[in-house]
Amino acid sequence: MADNKPSKPDQKTLKGEESKKAAKPKKPAEPKKDSKMPSRLMTYIALMVLISAFILVWRHYIEPTYFAEFKAPAGAQVQTVGTPKIGGPFNLVNQDGASVSEADFMGRYMLIYFGYTYCPDVCPTSLSEMADALDMLGPKGDKITPVFITIDPERDDANALKTYVAYFHPRLVGLTGTVEQVKAAAKAYKAYFAKAGDGYNDDDYTMDHSSITYLMGPDGEFITHFGHGVDAEQMAEKLSDLL
Repeated sequence: MADNKPSKPDQKTLKGEESKKAAKPKKPAEPKKDSKMPSRLMTYIALMVLISAFILVWRHYIEPTYFAEFKAPAGAQVQTVGTPKIGGPFNLVNQDGASVSEADFMGRYMLIYFGYTYCPDVCPTSLSEMADALDMLGPKGDKITPVFITIDPERDDANALKTYVAYFHPRLVGLTGTVEQVKAAAKAYKAYFAKAGDGYNDDDYTMDHSSITYLMGPDGEFITHFGHGVDAEQMAEKLSDLL
């Protein structure tokens, strides 16, 4: 009689089946869906809709109703603020002790520089460039009167100016006056100056000041200016074009 009991698989068979199971590829995991994306997109769209709606309401309802009084009427000319006026009346004294005003220079161009005779380097440099530029212009330069206005009238009297201006150009006019007169002239030309140093009761001080050369027209109106550092050639070239 035959034995019907199932035979046990041998070890080789078991190992083969296990290796088949191990070699079976796993199903790749599905990527997780970002549940936040739809909500962020909807928030962005809603925000853009709100901004657009606000702009439309502002332009068509709020602005015309509440800001109409601030708008210029149709056809009206809108005035803009121009450059500040430079130049004006002054009453000073020249190096010969004679009273001088802006009226004495009418009909002539003026090159005006504010400085002081004790200035160590900036003033002499600027005045030298001015003088050289006038000489380069030749006969054209005769149309221009160079003017040096002191910002230190307490030390720069007429005699001090007479000696000083002679070093730079034979036609250079030196002007001084009282402290109030000098301040008024500097204010008219928007020229800055202030005392600096150890004291105010003696000569131990210097002057902080702007270093600008102003070109004024024959009518007394401002034409242009030259900053510190412009050399004589550049100044002469520009002056030649403007004369």
